Amino acid sequence: MINIECTNLYPSLLFDEEKLSRFFQNIFSLHDHKSEGVLSIVFLNETEHTKIHGDFLQDYRPTDVITFPSDLDNEMVGEICVSVDQAIRVAESQNLEIEKELSLYLIHGWLHLVGFDDQNEAEIKIMRLEEANVMSLIDKDDLWPNFHLAPASIEG
Repeated sequence: MINIECTNLYPSLLFDEEKLSRFFQNIFSLHDHKSEGVLSIVFLNETEHTKIHGDFLQDYRPTDVITFPSDLDNEMVGEICVSVDQAIRVAESQNLEIEKELSLYLIHGWLHLVGFDDQNEAEIKIMRLEEANVMSLIDKDDLWPNFHLAPASIEG
């Protein structure tokens, strides 16, 4: 059994954690991790996400998702860190729903944890096909986690 532990450090990002859990349970049914424990999901702003990217991967450029592998000694299946700012930018520039862009990042992170990679063109092609397969399943069963941004408050 995999339990989802979510940390939302992006104050305006709202979602239903139960829907997020159902989203992942369906993805788990497609791609078994072969271990039990906690899958940590962290939503961050670009500054914090980029700092993690640099600290752990020595690359201080902004990115969309960072995945940390399992740590079975601590019963961790893995960790997926998502840049909400990156998702907002991409969604706006490509006229996509933020819900689907963030979901894609989570799917991409999970695929890394179960062994998919994207270091060369062949791997990237396989990763993109599998992302599309999972997105299609989620869409067909309407299992989106309902991510949305709180409206900006008006101060007077």
